[in-house]
Amino acid sequence: MPYTAPSPQQLKYLRLLARQFPNQQAVFSEIINLQAILNLPKGTEHFMSDIHGEYEAFMHIVNNCSGVVREHVDVVFGSKLTDAERADLCTLIYYPREKIARVHAAHGDTPAWYRDMLAKLVRVARRLSARFTRSKVRKALPREYAYIIDELLHTHPDEENYRVRYHDRIIQSVLETGAAADFISSLAALIKRLAVDKLHIVGDIFDRGAHADKVMDVLMDYHDLDIQWGNHDILWMGAAAGEPACIMTVLRNNLRYDNFEILENGYGIGLRELALFADRTYRRDEGEIARMGLTPLVKAINVMLAKLEGQIILRHPEFDMTDRLLFGKIDFARGTVEIEGSTYELATSDFPTVDPADPYALSAEEQELIDRLVDAFTGNVRLKRHIEFLYEKGSVYLSCNRNLLFHGCVPMNDDGTFSAILSDGEQHAGKCLFDFCDNVARRAWRTRAQADLDWMWYLWCGRTSPLSGRTVKTFERSFVPDKSTWEEPKNAYYRLAKDPVICNSILRAFDLPCDHAHIVNGHTPVRAKAGEGPVRADGKLLMIDGGFCHAYQKTTGIAGYTLIYSSHGMRIKEHQPFESIEKALDENADITSVTNIFEPGEHTVMVSDTDTGDALREQINDLRQLLSAYRNGAIAERHS
Repeated sequence: MPYTAPSPQQLKYLRLLARQFPNQQAVFSEIINLQAILNLPKGTEHFMSDIHGEYEAFMHIVNNCSGVVREHVDVVFGSKLTDAERADLCTLIYYPREKIARVHAAHGDTPAWYRDMLAKLVRVARRLSARFTRSKVRKALPREYAYIIDELLHTHPDEENYRVRYHDRIIQSVLETGAAADFISSLAALIKRLAVDKLHIVGDIFDRGAHADKVMDVLMDYHDLDIQWGNHDILWMGAAAGEPACIMTVLRNNLRYDNFEILENGYGIGLRELALFADRTYRRDEGEIARMGLTPLVKAINVMLAKLEGQIILRHPEFDMTDRLLFGKIDFARGTVEIEGSTYELATSDFPTVDPADPYALSAEEQELIDRLVDAFTGNVRLKRHIEFLYEKGSVYLSCNRNLLFHGCVPMNDDGTFSAILSDGEQHAGKCLFDFCDNVARRAWRTRAQADLDWMWYLWCGRTSPLSGRTVKTFERSFVPDKSTWEEPKNAYYRLAKDPVICNSILRAFDLPCDHAHIVNGHTPVRAKAGEGPVRADGKLLMIDGGFCHAYQKTTGIAGYTLIYSSHGMRIKEHQPFESIEKALDENADITSVTNIFEPGEHTVMVSDTDTGDALREQINDLRQLLSAYRNGAIAERHS
């Protein structure tokens, strides 16, 4: 092929690239390296959703990698170990320090036990490391023992067995120095690190469970992950940015699940002043009202939230939510409210801070309390760190390796067309809507402008929000005992997306091919007890609500699903409820999981078949252009 001189712009880029690869030898070496990586098996991707603060169950799924660790242990040892012995080894990998403490308490941590466990762990780590370049494995090694583990992973018997004896001596030295327990922990961490190459969190880390803050701490230390924001995540993001309606909703959600742990202990946000205000302002009712949970504190929060939501709706007619202005439809004298043309009794007539002539106006004391709560949320250092991480690693959606990941829905009309939101005179629908929502969420955190903060509340509960996609009946669930009013109509997506034709139209809208591409959703619990399954639309739609939340498990019958995408294809993991870490340690009781291999690979999926492969081929092409520039004198080589 005849040489074509690079354009001035290309030449500028190639000169920058030449700083990293200053001569032909450096370019040769990198091209060879990248070509080799293309022919490795793709790393395993792990998909989780709807964690909802259930820290222990989350940690167990992270530690066992949805059963991937057990699969590798079974392959390595097969019939050489009993089921009980393999389970014991897996528990050591999941919880090394805790397991060693129990073995020590039973006087079982003999040198022979340590030697046996170290040998087994090295074999599992060796199998997993074979799937990656030696350079990548080295980067994954725990710093304290990097050299030693690197040596152990590459044992090859020679004619005189010098290497084997050398490695036996390493193990003996580990035992003699008393470092065996720490060394086992490092090996276990490496195994888990190599078992999953990338973690995808498809939304809803926050609310319901008590320890979303601990989940966030774990995620911040994870080697490689991305997050697709869920409606509960965006709610906390709005609260941390200072949106009062988001803050009051966070308080309401945590009260509903009797969960003050994350607020008071997790983030140090106290509710004492709010509770004192509630106790001196609202009645403590009995009977039906008490059964609805309308304590003075709940009443105070519900009333302030209703006012704040009303103010947002009045500011934004484009939200198309005027039917939710129900505070203005209360007959305070009769204790009733009009909803969609029907009249319903209220659970309480205790509204001392509401002015019937201006029902959405906050009292002076309510405004003062809200201002203090805004300061508490926006000034919280730990919460700010967690939310900034959500922005750094998160987005409304992600396209990755022919999978479209988002938490909620693609808002649709009944005819299958995309629903639109109007903002500043411009309609946003489909992929454009997702991009708009992502941009407005980032702008809200950066500018704290009231209009953008209002959008954060809308993203939490709006009918056409891709993070929600339903009519949220906060007022009815707060004040109306008639549960027929509590039903929350969902966007047409949740019905239409069971059709592969609709799924293909969505994939095309996001520039993905229809063949072998998938939509990966969370948000909606799969009611396995009622016969629902996670794989829908002929395998186009994968519903992987994690089911971590105990409150849903009676309805679903299981503890949800996770997804594994490895070089051997895609498989759904169905999980039974996790009892406790203590039981896992005492009885080697893993989460019982059922594997559904719904799309086995016709061939081993290589790095070449992934988005990373596309990026590597672009790098190779750039390097070939640099090589041509060197050969033709357009750029001078540099030699040390």
